[in-house]
Amino acid sequence: MPLRIVRNDITTMRVDAIVNAANESLLGGGGVDGAIHRAAGPELLAECRGLGGCKTGRAKITKGYRLPAKYVIHAVGPVWQGGSHGERELLAGAYRASLELALEHGCQTVAFPLISAGAYGYPKDRALKTAVDVIGDFLLAHDMTVYLVIFDRAAFSIGEKLFADIAAYIDDRYVEQHTSPREEEYRRAAAFAAAPMAMPAGLDEALDRLDESFSQMLLRKIDEKGMTDAQCYKKANIDRKLFSKIRSDVHYRPSKPTAMAFAVALELPLAEARELLEKAGFAFSHASRFDIIVEYFIAHQNYDIFQINEALFAFDQSLLGG
Repeated sequence: MPLRIVRNDITTMRVDAIVNAANESLLGGGGVDGAIHRAAGPELLAECRGLGGCKTGRAKITKGYRLPAKYVIHAVGPVWQGGSHGERELLAGAYRASLELALEHGCQTVAFPLISAGAYGYPKDRALKTAVDVIGDFLLAHDMTVYLVIFDRAAFSIGEKLFADIAAYIDDRYVEQHTSPREEEYRRAAAFAAAPMAMPAGLDEALDRLDESFSQMLLRKIDEKGMTDAQCYKKANIDRKLFSKIRSDVHYRPSKPTAMAFAVALELPLAEARELLEKAGFAFSHASRFDIIVEYFIAHQNYDIFQINEALFAFDQSLLGG
């Protein structure tokens, strides 16, 4: 998956590069900065001394030394001063500069902390949105896997109104909160019994009813939307290799998060999203918080997959993508 939000210790991640939330001196500090310097060893500080510091909104790269990562990219984010002093532009610049350095040095996997969201006081929800916006835009043009590392879930926050709206949507629809298992089983059995069963007259008629597979429907929808394959799988937060498998195998059965991700990327209305999901052998279920959250965004015509993944992460659910 090109962008993943994970809970982890960034100093232990086996990626090509980790990003350090550094200060302008590049000589170490507290928080993530101090943890990275301690894990990398004194050689990192020695190399940093020769870099001559770094301006806010920019980044510089060093070796990783004793870290599992090959490189450390030192990004300098802004100190929060209320939001009217160009903080957003400087923070976005720090992310972009880091990604460009990673690309320049051939990195395929990069892990970021939430830059400026610690001692520098940048509001965590705004810091997260800036990170996701910049990284998401970059990944639409480049093939790279990026991890956004959240050390403590308690420190993570999406917007309060969005969180409350999604929570209310879940409460209104979550089957298990309103229906006992026996009642739900009875309801489904009654619905099945009431449904008309039209049996095909013969083999020819049965074969005529065979419709397109998930792969065929997906490729048809991409053409109908006037999208390229790359535009679609990048908007779906899907790896190119996985998309190639889907394209080359007419009978490919994706996972549910992958199928949902394509429905989001294609900006399908809810009825069409359900149809695409059915082709993969799945359905939206009101007994699943994961399903309800994705349904909430589609119903509200919000097809920003990275914002959807922020919400899924906040509610401790799996993320969309391959």
